[in-house]
Amino acid sequence: MSEYGSDLAGPLLAPRSVAIIGASNDPAKTTGRPQQFLAQSGFTGAAYFINPSRESVQGVKAWPSVSSLPEVPDHVYIMTGAEAAIEAVRECAHAGVRVATVLSSGFAEEGEAGREREDRLRAAAAEGSLRLVGPSSLGVVNPRNGLMLTGNAAFGEPGTPCGGIFVASQSGSVIGALVSRARQRGIGFAGLVSTGGEADLSLGAICESTLQDPGITSYALFLESLRHAEDLASFAHAAHLAGKPVAVYKLGRSQEAAELSVSHTGALAGEDSESQAFFEACGFARVNHFEGLIEAPAVLAKVPVSDRRRSPRIGVVTTTGGGAAIMVDQLAVRGMKIAGPSHELVTAMREAGVSLPHSLIADLGLAGARHDIVSNALQLMQDSGEFDLIVFVIGSSARLNPELAVQAIAERGGHPVPLIAFALPEAPAAAELLNSSGVPAFRTPESCADVIAAAFARRTATISQSPAFAFDPGASSTVLDEHASSALLARQGIPSSPSVVLTSEGLAHAIELPFEYPVVVKVLSEEIAHKSDVGGVVLNVEDAEGIRRAAASITANVRDHRPEVTVERFLVQKMAPRGAAEVLVGYRVSRDVGPMVVLSAGGVLAEIFADSSVRLAPTTHQEALDMIAEVRSLRVLDGYRGAPVGAVEELAEAIVAVSQLALTEPDVLEAEANPVYVGYAGDGVCALDALVRRRENPSAPAERPAAMSKAG
Repeated sequence: MSEYGSDLAGPLLAPRSVAIIGASNDPAKTTGRPQQFLAQSGFTGAAYFINPSRESVQGVKAWPSVSSLPEVPDHVYIMTGAEAAIEAVRECAHAGVRVATVLSSGFAEEGEAGREREDRLRAAAAEGSLRLVGPSSLGVVNPRNGLMLTGNAAFGEPGTPCGGIFVASQSGSVIGALVSRARQRGIGFAGLVSTGGEADLSLGAICESTLQDPGITSYALFLESLRHAEDLASFAHAAHLAGKPVAVYKLGRSQEAAELSVSHTGALAGEDSESQAFFEACGFARVNHFEGLIEAPAVLAKVPVSDRRRSPRIGVVTTTGGGAAIMVDQLAVRGMKIAGPSHELVTAMREAGVSLPHSLIADLGLAGARHDIVSNALQLMQDSGEFDLIVFVIGSSARLNPELAVQAIAERGGHPVPLIAFALPEAPAAAELLNSSGVPAFRTPESCADVIAAAFARRTATISQSPAFAFDPGASSTVLDEHASSALLARQGIPSSPSVVLTSEGLAHAIELPFEYPVVVKVLSEEIAHKSDVGGVVLNVEDAEGIRRAAASITANVRDHRPEVTVERFLVQKMAPRGAAEVLVGYRVSRDVGPMVVLSAGGVLAEIFADSSVRLAPTTHQEALDMIAEVRSLRVLDGYRGAPVGAVEELAEAIVAVSQLALTEPDVLEAEANPVYVGYAGDGVCALDALVRRRENPSAPAERPAAMSKAG
């Protein structure tokens, strides 16, 4: 076991020797930079440079091949073309190299031919015990020992800052961008890796291999996609057990998943909603501002994780009223509660020589930018028990006189009530002092507020290691009609409104219903998923003759909209009384993260309002209650303005029941009850419409596990 953690982390981050294949004699080229960077950073191991066409590279001996080296390097950086890279990987595998990072492009990103090359790349590595980072990786960096296997120009500047953050990025340029933003701000790194195409080692697997490294205190992940989500889940579970927080920034807020769906659920659980649900289950703090990715870890270390939704009390203290107003705005739009100091606290502060008006913020004014005043104010506020976190907004003294307010703030970073700072002017020296003193310092109010919201939104990780699943969203499937869909959901414990099926021939005979009028009449066909779109629904039918008229109208409407569909059956359903609310409860299998459950406002306008909550399936009862609380339109269930309280507990049970499809019905790819009637407390819930899509051959073995497993 390496001092850097696992057997993989050693050669990855602390190799005793490295080699660069394709090293250039031109230091201006990308392939020439790593040699310079290794020399500048003082790499502690041996470094070999391989270029068979030269005797020397940048004044250092050049070697013709890996096999010609005096020792087997632990880590090799391959900077050649794609075909040459495959042969280089094969040579490394036969020589016994432990890790190879591949800069070369021209693999899976280039279509079928590239995928074939990537298969050969993996096969070449498998000829030995070689693990691959990349391809298309801009390298691996460890500032602690001078390891600089990268051609990213940002590392050409001296002094890559050391610290506790490990950065893993699916984008190569990001590792350099983050380092450049961290310089001179007191933010440092324990390692950075560009994972590239992840042909072998995934981002999650790399991160998990480093968890035992005592020098790594937190993780910052830059994701372009959720490929290899099962490895991320495994890492998340292990990171939670290790007590190491994870911040994540993810690109992509598209709705591509909607194209694969026949229900409203697919549009509501689009790519970004799926990602958010996955990150919540992982216990990751998702930030929306790029710079917040490296600013967040220090805050996450100070804000304890919780298994429940929280409404923290945020105190704002300042020497500049305008700057504080900006911060209050940014916090408020993210749903953060600003807590002004109490009358008792204001009085105590005045007695200690800190004069301030009683308002939402503790405004010390320009005269308050003194060490003693700031120190007294912060001590009283942190000791008061009135705040869960305090933000200090610093004025011009942050740039001109950091020995005043900034020094006093820096001295208060060890208190149990977290203290963070934002300087209104650009003040890198102040930021460096604060960050190095344990007080997280932010450059922009937007990033500051974003990180605070992400820190308090972070919940205890519920996800655990899950085997990979192979779900093909393009596989053949079939849609069940409403009657069959309702029957399947009924087996899950979701009741539906009483109904009967009538055929076109049966309408000519006497119609006797086992329930009272009024009723709703619907077209019943597995070929029509959305009945309202084709005029396939008639409401408030009062008698048998009305049923016949409704059936005739539906038949004509469907003929106009879908002439290829023959209408032969109708569903006659008892009309539900007016209840507390109508909701959508949906379920779908994501190709990235597996089964998910969705709750939103119900009816045909569900997608328009997009007022929804998403979780990985199956859910717990408490998670279902949290979902209900997150849907804004369902606040009516709380007894809004004196109205009766809705059947919240019964709705939560229905959500859990639908989510259990992940375990009980592995062939179901998509299911939706919409609308679901939610009565008042004690009235229960009832599905008024249902839709299920499942594998075309349900008797075939499931191609995936039932779900991403979640820790109990």
